[in-house]
Amino acid sequence: MQFAMTSARRHLLPYWFLAPALLIELAIILYPVLQTAWMSLHDYVLFRPNNAPFIALGNFIRAANDPVFWLSLGNSLIWIVGIIAVQFVLGLGTALLLNQSFWWRGVARALVVIPWALPSVIIGLMWTWMYDYNLGVINDVLLRIGLIHEPIAWLARPDTTLPSIMLALVWQGFPFFAVTILAGLQTVSRELLEAAEIDGATRFQRLRLVVLPSIAQVLATVLLLRTIWVANSLDVILVMTGGGPGYASYTLPLYAFLEAYSSMQFGYGAALSLILTVLLLFVVYAYVRRAAAAEIAK
Repeated sequence: MQFAMTSARRHLLPYWFLAPALLIELAIILYPVLQTAWMSLHDYVLFRPNNAPFIALGNFIRAANDPVFWLSLGNSLIWIVGIIAVQFVLGLGTALLLNQSFWWRGVARALVVIPWALPSVIIGLMWTWMYDYNLGVINDVLLRIGLIHEPIAWLARPDTTLPSIMLALVWQGFPFFAVTILAGLQTVSRELLEAAEIDGATRFQRLRLVVLPSIAQVLATVLLLRTIWVANSLDVILVMTGGGPGYASYTLPLYAFLEAYSSMQFGYGAALSLILTVLLLFVVYAYVRRAAAAEIAK
């Protein structure tokens, strides 16, 4: 009997250690999620908090008929795919370069982290000044090398606003890919690389057939994390354009934020946030299914 009680206590011991962290997670994550779900089902406006009638799926029906929602959703898709693709390519290339041996490699590894270390507000202000119509360094350089014949209002034109902000976020975020992939490259078997080289494989073939499969789990994880972060990012857009001109740089999280904190439509803003959350859950589910299939295959 005493042995059974001791065994049960030993079995429950890890859960007791995890309990404080789980309680904190419930307090700071689950409660806000439940509150957001409650708001999304009500016509909750901040300046009349005591009069929030239940409207069931009214806010979601409103979103389905809202052209700004669909524009924001389309911009979010362009935003996520474009930024993640360019960041991944730049990060992978940077990681491969930093994995080589050269005398100032330590300094280069430290310098490449600087954009990632800067606050998003600083990134937004810095790139806004760089894009300035009269004094911006980007217009100055392009004019000097002859690529343009007059300054461009990068953040005031609907056709250039979103790509301009995306470039700023690409610069900020590619070091995360570079550092994480570089850590993964340290685990690649040197024996496999040497064997592939002896067999006559080119550098590109070694990358495609040896290196990338060896760090596939690292790549999948970093792509998932960065996709979630980029999908939820709005601070750089808010600093650089505030969503303008018009709705040209609206994304779904920015639209939800502005509806909640500018228009005070917390119910509608909560519904938009839940839609984004559900879409991201599909991405997470696909990643979990892929990871589970990879484990089974092993």
